[in-house]
Amino acid sequence: MGWEQELGEADRMWRTYIEMAKHLGSHLQQHLQRECDLSAADFEVLVRLTESERREMPVAEVAAATQWEKSRLSHQLTRMAQRGLVERVDSDDRRYPDVRLTDKGYAAINKAVPEHTEMVHALFVDVLGPERLAGFAQACADVLRALDEHRERDCSL
Repeated sequence: MGWEQELGEADRMWRTYIEMAKHLGSHLQQHLQRECDLSAADFEVLVRLTESERREMPVAEVAAATQWEKSRLSHQLTRMAQRGLVERVDSDDRRYPDVRLTDKGYAAINKAVPEHTEMVHALFVDVLGPERLAGFAQACADVLRALDEHRERDCSL
């Protein structure tokens, strides 16, 4: 008997979820790239900056919000700055600059959000419908809460 046959229903559901998340994420990323010339990483940084009151944040806050290593974020910000989407600016803490959304970056995210939202609705929200979406949202909240509790107990994460 192979390991596939030994999988229980919960394991099959987990694998289905992983497969769905992988394919959905990939499709959304490809759509963003094709329609808006933005990578998923570009989109995430631009969204974070747009949510900031001054369209500017300390780099450390962007790293915390995205849960990225500082080196990954630094490379990402360099690429985005070269394209004119963001700029690094002096901050109160001279050791670390802030990152600011440029007008070009603001225009890019304003174009991308409706495109992305439409695709998320078509491929996820509308497919699930209100009742299943509410259940899924609750399940996600429960898992996030469990992750937070696990992190509090396991300092190595």
